[in-house]
Amino acid sequence: MAGLWQQPCYLGQGRVLALLHLICLLSPATGALPWDNTVGLSPLEQFEVVKGNFSRTFLHVGYHKIAEIPAGACNISIQETKKSQNYLALLSRRGVSIINGNWLINRPGIYAALGTHLTYRRPNEIRSRNGESITAPGPLTEDLHVYLIYQQPFPTVQYEYSMPLNRYLAPEPGTPSAVLPLAETVDFSYPDDDGNTKLSIIKEARHPNQVPSYPTVNSESHVTYTWMKTGHTECSTTCGTGKHQVVWECVEKDSQTAVPADFCHSAIETTKWEEDCNIQPCPAYWDVGEWSECSRRCGPGTQHRQVICRQVTDVHAGGTETSVTVTSELCGSSDMPVTQSTCQLKICSQWDIRSEWSPCSVPCGVGQRTREVVCVSNQGDVDDDQECNMNLKPDTIQNCDMGLCARSWFTSIWSQRCSAECGRGSRTRSVVCLMDHVTNLPLDSCEGERPPEVTSCDSGPCQNRLEWYTGPWSQCSAECGNGTQTRSVACIFNSDGQMEVVDQLKCSSLSKPITAQPCRLKPCGVQWYVTEWSACSRTCNAGFRVREVRCLADNIVPSDRCDPSLIPESREECNEQPCVAEIDPLCSDKYHNCMVVVQARLCVYSYYRSVCCASCSRAQENTPQLFSKQSHTQVMLQ
Repeated sequence: MAGLWQQPCYLGQGRVLALLHLICLLSPATGALPWDNTVGLSPLEQFEVVKGNFSRTFLHVGYHKIAEIPAGACNISIQETKKSQNYLALLSRRGVSIINGNWLINRPGIYAALGTHLTYRRPNEIRSRNGESITAPGPLTEDLHVYLIYQQPFPTVQYEYSMPLNRYLAPEPGTPSAVLPLAETVDFSYPDDDGNTKLSIIKEARHPNQVPSYPTVNSESHVTYTWMKTGHTECSTTCGTGKHQVVWECVEKDSQTAVPADFCHSAIETTKWEEDCNIQPCPAYWDVGEWSECSRRCGPGTQHRQVICRQVTDVHAGGTETSVTVTSELCGSSDMPVTQSTCQLKICSQWDIRSEWSPCSVPCGVGQRTREVVCVSNQGDVDDDQECNMNLKPDTIQNCDMGLCARSWFTSIWSQRCSAECGRGSRTRSVVCLMDHVTNLPLDSCEGERPPEVTSCDSGPCQNRLEWYTGPWSQCSAECGNGTQTRSVACIFNSDGQMEVVDQLKCSSLSKPITAQPCRLKPCGVQWYVTEWSACSRTCNAGFRVREVRCLADNIVPSDRCDPSLIPESREECNEQPCVAEIDPLCSDKYHNCMVVVQARLCVYSYYRSVCCASCSRAQENTPQLFSKQSHTQVMLQ
């Protein structure tokens, strides 16, 4: 029997209750049971404990499966490790809601499902730091699916249950059952004082207030005594199916006359059976949930809560109860508590202008000016801008118009040196059109005549001087991209204003000005680039030459945006003129049949080349591959 008490969850609940009742009724005073050696079920002491942990950082808001607890499990414990805004939920294998399913949050209590009672606890939101929990003794009649309703990051849930390593063994045919149904025929034998007298208890219909008869019999008069229900204790609840204890009295069976308790069997003497009482449903009531968070972090907002009409159907020992959801009409729709309320966590921060507008950023024309604007809490402290309403923030920068600007000519200082070391030269300066020293304008924007940029100067008379004279630069050699421009340079002999062009070697001691420089008028964009032509493949009789063509952008990187219709040729024919053999008067044919010598490829031999010199020479120019001894050997073998 020790194994039976250690794991009672593996027996059916009805069988466990019947077994407990019979143990109490049929135990002799010594405590020994008459059927100790005829137990029909053989409990196996070994079982397996399954533990698991569900922990995540972030999830999508909604239901997330934690585990599937199989049928037959018992000692079930599901515990949220810390208080949070998340909820535990249970569904059957077919998806039927048991606790907190279908986005409906149930009250804490006991819920009967899957062959067991599930106790759902939700600790006080203010005082407790513990999370939700669900426990059940089991065993489950079918699989149980455990879910988490995710609303807050970092959820952690631990679960645990026990599974038997083997099922209970069924009793062999003909073996008395350890749990006896109370309505069937029961035969027990009790020995008298001499050890010989036996008594049989026969099957009979029982009075509603009468327990099964286990009477004591007077052997001389054959009078039978039995226990009879005479009252009960107060019901544990006024509605919703409570419990009360039954009071029993020993009576003579036939006359129902009360007799001393010693006349009846002592097994029932101290037993007080429980009965259901006040089974009528309790009045429906409004089950009010907790308020949600305020919709705004500051200022007036709204918060919501769930209000459900419930009715208690069963009250259990320990103060727990089972309730179901009913229609709102049973609670009185007019008395329904409000589901929405106004809320305000704190007074919103306000924008505060801390400075006047700054001076305009320009002395004339259109500029900008600024001012300081900060977000201030109701305590006067400066907050982040996000704490204030960004849509209501005053401007911190705006345009300002200081009127039209004056436009004037500005010049630099004349260059100190004259351009000529002797004779007449020039000095230069820069001229710009400015608007109040701020903006550099095009030269035609200023009013009045433009000041000169070049003035003449005289460095004294020139006497017998050699100097380089440069002409103007030519136009750029390329319309776009990189090109070159050139100029003429001459060596001049200057004698009192009389200039004469002399040999450039006479000016070799002077630094010669450059005669060419690179130029670039504008970018060309993408265009085709080519290399130089290769050498022709033949010197006569139409050969060919090739070049590489590529499409490149301005930065000389490959591109595919060139016009395909303008692509240059990458191959062309060359040296199309026919080949003409050089006529050597000393090289002539000495035989009339030299053509046969050529066809027989005999020109590879010096004798035939000498007697058929002209024919062999023409054949060697046209088909040089025929003039190898290896080729002649192959012909002979054929």
